[in-house]
Amino acid sequence: MKKIIISFENIFPGNLKFAKFGNHYLLKQSVYFVLFLFCFNLNALSQTTEKTDTIKVGSQVPSFSLKDQNGHEFDINSVKGKHNLVIYFYPKDETPGCTKEACTFRDQFEVFKKEDAVIIGISGQSVASHLEFANKYHLNFTLLSDEGNKVRKLFGVPGSILGMPGRVTYVVNKEGKVVLVFNSQFDAEKHIEEAMKVLKNMN
Repeated sequence: MKKIIISFENIFPGNLKFAKFGNHYLLKQSVYFVLFLFCFNLNALSQTTEKTDTIKVGSQVPSFSLKDQNGHEFDINSVKGKHNLVIYFYPKDETPGCTKEACTFRDQFEVFKKEDAVIIGISGQSVASHLEFANKYHLNFTLLSDEGNKVRKLFGVPGSILGMPGRVTYVVNKEGKVVLVFNSQFDAEKHIEEAMKVLKNMN
């Protein structure tokens, strides 16, 4: 406790040491703050992976139901077993990486269709946010609103080291079995490439 008080004593007014060594104290507190955030995010990532990392290659895709961008209830069982599925979890509507990923899926939509694959994007934003996102970029596939991240947790999608929701793509065959799990937070377009590679090898 004494060490903690000494470390933060510079925040109190009238501290002569801080007046003389202000830059030193500010630097030290900044380092403490950065280390705290790093440890906090690392711990959160570790807990997420340990508790919910359940869906992997060979797993059966779990059943779930969410509202799409038009407010309609979408049940995965309506397409599971009938088509190949590309289910991708992304951090947030309108962010640069997520926009690039969505637009690449849009541009390759017909190619995926030839492989009898249904594209499904999932993130935690609202139905209204998804509708705005889909309309703005003319997205031609399903976006599902996972407010509360229940389905994200069901799949065990890990967070990133930055504390953001992870970016993971799952390819599911017509037997409902997961044949690809691709995890890359920053290489958004690689998700489309890897999904297509697996689908072409399946057929």
